[in-house]
Amino acid sequence: MQNQNHNNLAISHKEPGQFEETRYEKIHNTIFKSSEIASKIVAHEIANLIREKQAKNENCVLGLATGSSPIKVYEEMIRLHQEEGLSFQNVITFNLDEYYPMEKDNVESYHYFMHENLFKYIDLKPENIHIPDGMVAQEDLDQYCLGYEADILKAGGLDFQLLGIGRTGHIGFNEPGSHSNSGTRSITLNHITRVDAASSFLGINNVPRRAITMGIGTIKKAKRIVLLAWGENKASIIKETIEGDVSSLVPATYLQIHHNTTFVLDTEAASELTRIKTPWLVSTCIWTEELKSSAIVWLCGKVKKPVLKLNDKDYNDFGMSGLLAEEGQAYDLNIKMFNKLQHTITGWPGGKPNADDENRPERALPKKKKVIIFSPHPDDDVISMGGTFDRLIEQGHEVHVAYQTSGNIAVSDEEALRYAEVALDIADENNKTIENVILALQTKKISKADDLIIRKIKGQIRRKESLGATRFLGIPDKQVHFLDMPFYETGTVKKNNLGEEDIEIVSKLITAVKPHQIFAAGDLADPHGTHKVCLDAIFAAIEKLKSKPFLNDCWVWLYRGAWHEWEPQEIEMAVPMSEDQVLKKRKAIFYHQSQKDSVMFQGEDSREFWVRVEERTKNTAAKYNALGLAEYTAMEAFKRYYF
Repeated sequence: MQNQNHNNLAISHKEPGQFEETRYEKIHNTIFKSSEIASKIVAHEIANLIREKQAKNENCVLGLATGSSPIKVYEEMIRLHQEEGLSFQNVITFNLDEYYPMEKDNVESYHYFMHENLFKYIDLKPENIHIPDGMVAQEDLDQYCLGYEADILKAGGLDFQLLGIGRTGHIGFNEPGSHSNSGTRSITLNHITRVDAASSFLGINNVPRRAITMGIGTIKKAKRIVLLAWGENKASIIKETIEGDVSSLVPATYLQIHHNTTFVLDTEAASELTRIKTPWLVSTCIWTEELKSSAIVWLCGKVKKPVLKLNDKDYNDFGMSGLLAEEGQAYDLNIKMFNKLQHTITGWPGGKPNADDENRPERALPKKKKVIIFSPHPDDDVISMGGTFDRLIEQGHEVHVAYQTSGNIAVSDEEALRYAEVALDIADENNKTIENVILALQTKKISKADDLIIRKIKGQIRRKESLGATRFLGIPDKQVHFLDMPFYETGTVKKNNLGEEDIEIVSKLITAVKPHQIFAAGDLADPHGTHKVCLDAIFAAIEKLKSKPFLNDCWVWLYRGAWHEWEPQEIEMAVPMSEDQVLKKRKAIFYHQSQKDSVMFQGEDSREFWVRVEERTKNTAAKYNALGLAEYTAMEAFKRYYF
């Protein structure tokens, strides 16, 4: 990876093709292990530019973006102002876009976003803030957009433009079809863009269909452009943008012809780049065990052969002659990889008693293990590992499930109202609480955060559904833990940062149970970020407790959720399921009725969770079978976390 010296506070620009390892790439990019580190470095580059301009008694004109990508950049800019005295008195800002129509005080407006995430905490002059007005009259809109362009020119043009990228390849709200020289204008939003915004608006029907956006031509005039992309949901469009041809169908590709653009990526967002995913196609490799596994599985897919049928010619024809030379011959490589895959398969996720466990993913002892399954939301447990969950119980282990958040925001107002009206019908005549819930739901504005009373009933709906599923699987209620981690309880899609109280809640449960196994959601493709915060809380709790003797005998297994699955070369434990177990898992998922049929947080997949997860587990089994392993109906997969 380039530029991994995090002490360097500037991201240097290099011409595409300057290095052999980037010869597929047409836009300079820098890859970091985490978005937090990368965001701080970007913030410092902006800070250095502001200071340089101050030294010259000049204004610094910044183009700013919204969305989740720049939030950590803004947090670091606030810290630099509050702790290191960075002044924004000479800064003029222009935001990329705004929904239309959209009132400024709406919590989903970008005006609200910028003030809540940056402007209210720094000394930027109010008159120097420019955000497109989402309430301009329709008849005045064209003239307003021309005026926005004129204001940018009057300020001296953009010195620095910060960007994110959408799954359609849009920058700002420049959707596919946008012209290279387009200026600030109103635009109709792509359906995919609206789907991605649906969670914030509590349903796609509430997402505006139009927006005002700076144009591609406006953005390209910036002296410096930095585009941020985090997470594997962005990996595909990042590859297409950086390695593909310039096309109006992927507007971000226009940045290939900008003279000073850098894409700042985390490892997940960069994962599909040729030099990352298949580096043997680009240059000489250092063949680590991990890279060998990835390469062999990839080669099997390319030549459509199981592992044991690969030959020397296959390796040589697809750029892997170096690996072959290192190992000697295809036969040796194939046997090693086949055995590695074979040893991941087990019908005993808690370990098989009285068995030689040398080549098994889990230990035989102790025979009966204490297990905690951490579930970020109140259905991730059965969606992601319902079959394994059932196996652990059937095989006699003491299984605890911990629901880390209430999941209340994922219950629609209509669903909550239905439950409340049923409750009212059977309640005492003087029960004012239910009446208050119904009134709050009936009078709630779409843009308003849920009141505490609404959050409570929605949380109770998720809680009772969870208990239905765990009782069906055979867990006593005393082994079901509702943690209600405070970071989540905001009543809106935007959550608080992970806090010490959250970590302490997780730590107390781990200490009380003293588990031999922990299962946790490692699915960072979660579109609203809760999974990552919940995982960070578990990791922080483990770090806090790792000196405790009981943790020496605790193994942590990561499952993935309804969005993606581990690839075969990543899997360290694969648990097969029979057709009966698939059906039992489906029934457990069905207990979560508020999340069935109409799910508020679908991600990019419009299918119901039970449908997509069944296909996912069947695909995993099919991949194993295609690699030459036994044929199973379905498989759940896990990767071990070492601490």
